[in-house]
Amino acid sequence: MKMLRSYKKGFFMTVMLTMPILFFGMIALIPKIALADSLSDAKQLVDKANMTWQNYETAKEMDAFRDLVKKAEGVYVAPGVLEGAFIFGVSGGSGVFLAKDQETGKWSDPAFYTMGEVSFGLQAGGKASDIVLLAMTDRGVNAFLGDSFKLGGDLSVAAGPVGAGAAAATENLSADIIGFSRSEGAYAGISLEGAVMKVRNDWNKAYYGKEVSPKDILILQDVHNPQAADLANNVAAEAAGK
Repeated sequence: MKMLRSYKKGFFMTVMLTMPILFFGMIALIPKIALADSLSDAKQLVDKANMTWQNYETAKEMDAFRDLVKKAEGVYVAPGVLEGAFIFGVSGGSGVFLAKDQETGKWSDPAFYTMGEVSFGLQAGGKASDIVLLAMTDRGVNAFLGDSFKLGGDLSVAAGPVGAGAAAATENLSADIIGFSRSEGAYAGISLEGAVMKVRNDWNKAYYGKEVSPKDILILQDVHNPQAADLANNVAAEAAGK
């Protein structure tokens, strides 16, 4: 009996000593798990953004879009925004922004953002929409360098022209941001005025393996991820008219 009591006491002490180690070990793993999840999500978004971009650049009704891309200083691609519907007060989804170096013409790797707080209704009851925003001015690009900004107000936004003969309308179209959407295969112009864009610092960190700012990614072009090459090359090719 004494041996049994001694064994139980020893076992109890071992458990008591081991539990804190296990607990703090699990706590230490949480950031690593979160980082791995963010990296996986970011990679999936880049792949989906690339597919969205290819759909846009090959659509026959998107001649105006192709003309505007040649003049754009940056592009924002958000696949599957507002899953389920565009309705008042519903937050959107995630997207990536790439910017063009004005001196070299080289396009950056993507920076990650969320788009939410859409303040108007559009296609209520519809399915997910793929959205592309073209930054046509320095002011449009610079907006993406901050932590967050709202479309509209000091940053002018406009719905892009779509369809036969729409390319002629681009000559008189003046805005910092020009928007397009695609839902169930149908393209349309969209302004998204009132939508709030926020930087996804967690995804930027996971994707590039270190703390980076939008300026590091978009302007300085100090970081790169080979997984983004297809997207960046496709954007660059369309911007060059190839």
